[in-house]
Amino acid sequence: MAKSESKKPASAAQEKHGVATALKDQVGGLMETTVALRRELHRWPEIGNTLPKTREQVLSALEGLPLDLTLHQTTSGIAAMLTGDKPGPTVMLRGDMDALPMPEDTGLDFASKTDGCMHACGHDTHTSMLVSAAKLLSERRGELPGRVLFMFQPGEEGHHGAKFMLEEGLLDVAKGKNGSDSPITAAYALHITSSLPNGVVGTRGGPLMASSDVVSIKITGKGGHASEPFRTLDPIPVACEIVQALQMMITRRIETFDPAVVTITKLVAGTTTNVIPESALIEGTIRAVSEKTRNKVHDSIRRVAERIAEAYEMQATVEIKVGYPVTVNDAPSAEFALGVAESVLGEGKAIQMPSPVMGAEDFSYVLNKIPGAMVFLGGTPNGVNPATAAPNHSNRVIFEESAMAHGVALYSALALRTLGVTLN
Repeated sequence: MAKSESKKPASAAQEKHGVATALKDQVGGLMETTVALRRELHRWPEIGNTLPKTREQVLSALEGLPLDLTLHQTTSGIAAMLTGDKPGPTVMLRGDMDALPMPEDTGLDFASKTDGCMHACGHDTHTSMLVSAAKLLSERRGELPGRVLFMFQPGEEGHHGAKFMLEEGLLDVAKGKNGSDSPITAAYALHITSSLPNGVVGTRGGPLMASSDVVSIKITGKGGHASEPFRTLDPIPVACEIVQALQMMITRRIETFDPAVVTITKLVAGTTTNVIPESALIEGTIRAVSEKTRNKVHDSIRRVAERIAEAYEMQATVEIKVGYPVTVNDAPSAEFALGVAESVLGEGKAIQMPSPVMGAEDFSYVLNKIPGAMVFLGGTPNGVNPATAAPNHSNRVIFEESAMAHGVALYSALALRTLGVTLN
């Protein structure tokens, strides 16, 4: 099927009966194992790009499925290819696997058993949903005119796991078994959030999430006795002035409708009460939703810091560690995903987000290579107001496990509809 045709999901009315009687029944039959895997992953979280326990659990869960597995060498990434019985293109589905370096205070029976490590961003749910989607689609292998590539990715939380998997050849897929070309034509990722009600999904075309960079500014002056500041070059008030000036720079030099955020989260200086230190260190994060504004903010930070320090006869050394790019959804893919979500979850359950969020995602690396979209999946616990629920990255965040049924259905439906299969 041509790519343009694959972007035309049947309406909710056309597919409502079929989805209710087949796809949802399949998902329901998988929920016990989906929840069990999620809880096991939650108990034993791992951080970064090397996740040996997590990879072992995922491989065990995939055992017996008709998948061609590629175990990545530079990370614990897994690429699992399902080949349908008919030729066609390839669609990729991503699930991230890593946790965060933080304590857990949820009180759950399956809370983390690893000190200082928690699945506080729901990656345990993403991995479990993707495993179940692989099971569901494997059962429908005979219907598939093409292939599905399941991307189990480590290192999303600041470790550039997607970038490493791409560099190791994730997208360099071989021809189909019949020798025909089967390129990856679309990629989709789901991300659970406690900011949306259970059963609701949201996304948008264009910028969805911000870039994420780290700024470090060292102010170097001249230390001395605290009783004689006139004999020194005190870096502390200069550091404070720079912090305030950066906020003024954002509000007065950055366009309102192409926003950026500069948040200073660390200011370190001094050792005791009667010594003016020689230096002070400022650190923080930079977020933007366009490369144009991202570059402008980088240049502006350097100018503001260096010139303020110079005005006080001091030196500012600015270092910016470039992080994830802006996550930009392909507009047709985002509209397609919303249409598929409404056909699966019901009328009014798929919402067009009015603006991006300022968090960052390394699925951005994938979307820079192939058209696709990230979709937020509502996971607020039933009966809890999303506005007051503990947010992602909180030590107390809890996700509604029944939301994973919606995620498994949506992952599977996105693959089926991209390949032109009617949901039934």
